[in-house]
Amino acid sequence: MEHMDLLALADFTLVARHGGFGRAARAAGRPKATLSRRVAELEASLNLRLFERGARSLKLTEEGRALFERAGRLLAELEETAAAIASGGETPRGTLRISAPLLFSQIAMGKLAAGFVLRHPDVRLEVTTEDRAVDMIEEGYDLVIRVNPSPDESLVGRAFLQDRLVVVASPDLPRPTGAAATPAVVRTIGDRPVWNMKTKSGQSSIAVEPVLALSSLIMIRDAVRTGAGAARLPVSLVSHDLAAGRLVHWGDADAPGINLWTLYPSRRLLSARVSAFLDHLRHAFPNGSPDELAAFIA
Repeated sequence: MEHMDLLALADFTLVARHGGFGRAARAAGRPKATLSRRVAELEASLNLRLFERGARSLKLTEEGRALFERAGRLLAELEETAAAIASGGETPRGTLRISAPLLFSQIAMGKLAAGFVLRHPDVRLEVTTEDRAVDMIEEGYDLVIRVNPSPDESLVGRAFLQDRLVVVASPDLPRPTGAAATPAVVRTIGDRPVWNMKTKSGQSSIAVEPVLALSSLIMIRDAVRTGAGAARLPVSLVSHDLAAGRLVHWGDADAPGINLWTLYPSRRLLSARVSAFLDHLRHAFPNGSPDELAAFIA
């Protein structure tokens, strides 16, 4: 392959983000046949199949998902850079309203927000914490931060941080053996679940008995430190406890990864203050790794 067609790559990410050619075509006001042809041309040029095409569904292949994660981030950065240049180096000023999820706000947003206003004293930053999916336009937000957001035809954005779940416990809690259930600290108490894990020796699973339900992951971590039970927690939240021996690592949870996204309306140019905050996040987490988040909140 001599070169990659950026326009075809942009069309591929559009289809991947919306989960189908029809939805992507409606969102962008483009012919469905054109998007389908451009994606087919990209697949041919890469000699890769990017989508599994079912009768009623479109699903990314493993290679397609890898390309979408990387290309989506790079194309968003190009768009942000172009918008910043188009703004003519305008000094960020005015009010910037951000909605962010609870855990990220509790562990990182205070420090992030303070650093931002120190760099941009003409901006008045307002951060609201909530895990629900807010309506950006109706509620007047300039930017939202969300965990693994569902595709939204009116929003664009990029993943800026990745995390993963690990199964941890106090060193005093015996590791499970056989079919015996392990006490667990969870978000919601339901039926007795089974947790699948990836360990150094391969795949394993443990039966757990929820003994405590707490709505905040920080509360869950503190309860696990105290010995109430095992839990599945983001590795960035517990890496310092693992290093200090306050918690032990039983395995990586066999669960989807945690991706934090910045989202903003696609139908308007980025303001200088939104571009400045996106730059601030890139500076804080250049690689978007769990280790960077753990170091930031240390």
